[in-house]
Amino acid sequence: MELGFFLKGMLLGFSIAAPVGPIGVLCIRRTLQYGRFSGLFSGLGAAFADAIYALIAAFGLTFISNLLLKGELWIRLIGGIFLLYLGWKTFSASPSDKTGKVSHTTLLNDFFSTFFLTLSNPMTILAFIAVFAGIGLSSIEGTYIDAAELVVGVFLGSAIWWLMLSEGVTLFRKKVSQKVMLWINRIAGIIIIGFGLAALISLFFKIWNL
Repeated sequence: MELGFFLKGMLLGFSIAAPVGPIGVLCIRRTLQYGRFSGLFSGLGAAFADAIYALIAAFGLTFISNLLLKGELWIRLIGGIFLLYLGWKTFSASPSDKTGKVSHTTLLNDFFSTFFLTLSNPMTILAFIAVFAGIGLSSIEGTYIDAAELVVGVFLGSAIWWLMLSEGVTLFRKKVSQKVMLWINRIAGIIIIGFGLAALISLFFKIWNL
């Protein structure tokens, strides 16, 4: 039996969110230090950005995708620099003795930081366009309800992954000592800085066509 567009979107959103990258590292680190809601809101920021890219691809908004691709170099540059900043901030962070209660402002910062990081990779739009064509959305003529179901499914699928990750990490949070948390911060910071350097290096090669 063929899956509906909503379920296809959920599978797509889950599979896009699952690979470990800078967002996953941030989600794990924030969950360990600040609690499940900090990690969850970090993941929801990425899920919302995925949904925006899915919406652009699903509704054939080529003028937006072309605009993003034309500004790819600047977006990559800003995203790479932002990753370096987050990496250093994470590396130098001191473990806190907080009980897991996070202010609303902090949760908003968690959300928007990962939202921006996810949007800073305009090549994601090409991945969505390719996958949507592969699952047959491009062959459906003007069925906006199907496209909307797919976009909602992408968001929920991605959100489910981040919920599972934050809840899973929360189970181990109380077992992590302050000393271990210090090393987690340093290792996470180095990894995030590595992603930032990789983004900037790939930008250099693209500019010089190497």
